[in-house]
Amino acid sequence: MSCIREELEELERITLSPYAALSAESSGRDTYEDPDDIRPCYERDRDRIIHCKAFRRLKHKTQVFIAPEGDHYRTRLTHTLEVSQIARTFGKALRLNEDLIEAIALGHDLGHTPFGHSGERILNELCHNGFSHVEQSVRVVEVLEKGGKGLNLTKEVRDGILNHRTSGHPHTLEGQAVRFADKIAYINHDTDDSIRAGLMKEEEIPREITDVLGHSVKERLNTLIHDVIYSSKDKTELSMSPTTEKAMQSLRMWMFNHVYMGGEAKKEEVKVHRMIRLLFKYYMDNPESMTKEYMVMLENALSGISKDDPDKENKILLAHERSVCDYIAGMTDDYCIYKFKEYFVPIGWQKF
Repeated sequence: MSCIREELEELERITLSPYAALSAESSGRDTYEDPDDIRPCYERDRDRIIHCKAFRRLKHKTQVFIAPEGDHYRTRLTHTLEVSQIARTFGKALRLNEDLIEAIALGHDLGHTPFGHSGERILNELCHNGFSHVEQSVRVVEVLEKGGKGLNLTKEVRDGILNHRTSGHPHTLEGQAVRFADKIAYINHDTDDSIRAGLMKEEEIPREITDVLGHSVKERLNTLIHDVIYSSKDKTELSMSPTTEKAMQSLRMWMFNHVYMGGEAKKEEVKVHRMIRLLFKYYMDNPESMTKEYMVMLENALSGISKDDPDKENKILLAHERSVCDYIAGMTDDYCIYKFKEYFVPIGWQKF
């Protein structure tokens, strides 16, 4: 008698598009594991991501607005869920592997820093080897989770995570679905949040954009999702019609100029940079102040550097930087502020 997993894999062969990624044909994991008796491999990956610590921390990480007052602004977690929902809509309509789509979508931003792209920019400036949330998301699932063991995800999931941004080139249609969904989600929910925050009005968006995409967030989402589906049906790659894609890119650039880089909400960014810069220096000087699991990973990295290596000092420096970047990138907004106050804000003296 076949196990449930094998029955589900056979169902994929029968029902999914010939261009979909089948679980039974996965390229596998770096470390071999016996297959599960119930869950196909991508469903297993999805579950591992949902249950990991980095995923839980996303609920307390900035999407765009730093320390917003109000309960309805997006966080990095709600962004992730919206990406997953849009990408799964693509998957269902195009008969792609929804388990693979969901795993990629839920894991695509695990490496994001506190305070969104503001935190990413300053870490990239501070580290000699640079910092990118995309590579960090892969590092989270390959190395940092489970005390340095990683989640041992399939190659297809990690490829989708690594290639989710605009310049990426995912090797599966499922990864392409997440790549499109990420752009569609953040452009539209950031517009919605900006209107709610009073930073812009719907009427201010240029008519050449809204006449193509729609005159509300709901209309624009509907237009973009339908356009990707009907442009991609029965094709070997996902795409968008030239007119719609041009309008979406115009809206993206308009948002960069009016909100992401020039809005009132970005005035706090200089404080974020100063705070992370000070924390980075503090942990470089006092690595023992990091939590035990990061100290263990740092010690393991240092132990791999030969005493006779002529480049030893530089490798030690880079190992320290990598560890400090990992630690700070994993912080939530609140924890980052808490540690800053602990190290740099004096506590009033009182007699007990």
